[in-house]
Parts: sequence; structure tokens; C-alpha cells
Amino acid sequence: MHRRRILQGAAATAAAALIPASTRAAAATTAGDTDYPLAHWTPASTSNYTASSRPSAYPVQYVIIHVTQETYPDTIGIFQNPAKQVSAHYLVRSADGYVAQCVREKNIAWHAGNWDYNTRSIGIEHEGWVDKPSYFTDAMYEKSALLTASVCDRYGIPKDRAHILAHAQVPGTDHTDPGPNWDWVRYIRLVNLYSAG
Repeated sequence: MHRRRILQGAAATAAAALIPASTRAAAATTAGDTDYPLAHWTPASTSNYTASSRPSAYPVQYVIIHVTQETYPDTIGIFQNPAKQVSAHYLVRSADGYVAQCVREKNIAWHAGNWDYNTRSIGIEHEGWVDKPSYFTDAMYEKSALLTASVCDRYGIPKDRAHILAHAQVPGTDHTDPGPNWDWVRYIRLVNLYSAG
């Protein structure tokens, strides 16, 4: 009985993989699910982002990498608190690379501290602190790189440091994340390794 369940689960997984990506994406959209199939929907307060129709309203040209300076649960709480006026599209947990989607990609998350960059980017937060490199686990790098590769592939964003930016690179920001302990060489290598293109 147990073996049969395992085989049925494997068959269902294999069958799902045969469904064209465009069909899976359409199903996710109509179901109100996530834009990225490996993410889990954990919505931010609607007071903390701007509804939009990207990429028709604004082109998506960048991915901006952040570090939360908070724990994963505290960051979710901040995004869900309407008084905080902040959000990101995704949040990646340190221990296991679990990915939460907090804002749909068509909408403008308030993450960059620069309206122009907010309108043209996907923001990815990572649990941890810039001065605590132990938070930047293998699982976090790998799951985040898979996510970034997917975003870049879907929007035609080049997988390089001119388009995958540190929050500290955004004009006008006073933030330093992801900081000097973030391994950019490793991260960009992984993004390109996981690319579908």
C-alpha cells in the first residue's frame, strides 16, 4: 500500500512536468497562486505595495537582492503590517531556502527605496543580517538562484551584475545589503547554471 502511494505520487509529479510551462503559469494565475511554482503564497498587506499590470505598465528589467536584518517570521509580520509601508515580491528563508511570495510580480513591491527601480524590478529578500554570514546557507543561495534564474528567464533579464543588483546599488538608497559577506561570484554562477535558456 505504501509503495503504491509513492509510485502514484511519482507518476503525478512526472505528469505535471509534461504540462507546458505556459499552461502551468496560466493555471497558477487563475488559481490565485504564485508566479514562481516553487514559492508559497504568503501575501503582504495590500497597503504595502502598488497594484499594477507589469510588464505592460512597466518593463521588468532588474532583480534586486536584499537582506532583511530580521528573522523570517518577523519579516513576514512586517510585510503584513499595513503601517510598515514596505514589501518585497519574495522572501527566502535561511535554514532551508523556503521561498515565500508576498507580492505578485505584476504589482510593484515597495522594496528598493526608489520608485523608478521599484517599478522596474523584482525584489528578493533573504533572511539574515549583513554582518552574520552564517545566515547565507547553501540552501539559501541555491533556492534563491533558482528563483532569480526563473525571473530572469521569464522577463528576458540578462543574468549579470548589471541587472541583478544589490539593494546598496540602487540610487538614493541608504541601505548596505546584501553586504560584503554575500558571495556574488557564487550567486551569479548559480543563476546562470540554473537558467533554462
